[in-house]
Amino acid sequence: MTVEPALTKPSERARTLWQLLEPVHAAVYFAPETKSAYDAIGLKGYWMGYFASRAAALGPVGPEVVEAVFYVFHPAMVARALPDAWEAADPQTVLDARADIARTTLRRALGDQADSPEVSTAAEIAVRLALAAPRAGRPLGAAQAAVPVPDEPLDALWWAASVLREHRGDGHVAALTSYGIDPCEALVLHAATGVFGDDGAAYVQSMRKWPDEEWAAARERLVARNWVDPDGAITAAGHEARQAVEHVTDAMAATAYDAPDETLDRLETALTPLAALVMSTGAVPATTPVGIRPGV
Repeated sequence: MTVEPALTKPSERARTLWQLLEPVHAAVYFAPETKSAYDAIGLKGYWMGYFASRAAALGPVGPEVVEAVFYVFHPAMVARALPDAWEAADPQTVLDARADIARTTLRRALGDQADSPEVSTAAEIAVRLALAAPRAGRPLGAAQAAVPVPDEPLDALWWAASVLREHRGDGHVAALTSYGIDPCEALVLHAATGVFGDDGAAYVQSMRKWPDEEWAAARERLVARNWVDPDGAITAAGHEARQAVEHVTDAMAATAYDAPDETLDRLETALTPLAALVMSTGAVPATTPVGIRPGV
């Protein structure tokens, strides 16, 4: 039986702040100009832009590194983008393009609120937390934290949201591996929760490009663990395992929010209307491949 860790107050706070920061970070992936912006610097197609832009802080790494740290993408999908992307654009050029997309998207989504006191407050606190977040064992979080902090509050808020998001993601990968859940199994189990809707398995499988035979084999491995049934529906044991992974992820993410409750209250208060605006304007879809409803 899987032992489910207790969900502590710091863990709950980490999850709440993640859900509020996620729309700020994730807007960069869904902007209508994303593909054209990366095309303009020589990257070919949406996914080459995605892999290069998210990995650029690591330097011109190969597909093996990205496969490891991004975790859930099929290796062949990553290999179609890297290392070819670095022949078209160096990492700094990609980082600059990514920051421009984030700025444009958030300004469009937030309107007059882009220069509001809430943005300034959220940026000041989130940057402080991001710079102080533990980096050991957090390759993506550490790489993003090594990118210079922008001067403008809105840019700085997106920077900090990205650091804290990747810090959490690194911890999530560690939690999955500690429970013996491989990349494809992680997706099958997540889809089985129903968070992606009735066609969730097909949606996630197509977004991460896992072939039918590999998806079916992963499902069979989870059936053998009694975590999903033969039809792919999650079992009680599977739900317990999934919750355990999430609780460990929250606990590990909480190490980035080592601040007085009053400070975290101010951050939550400032972020709440900003996240709601980003979601209400459609800058981030109601359900993303991450499988949450950010800001809700």
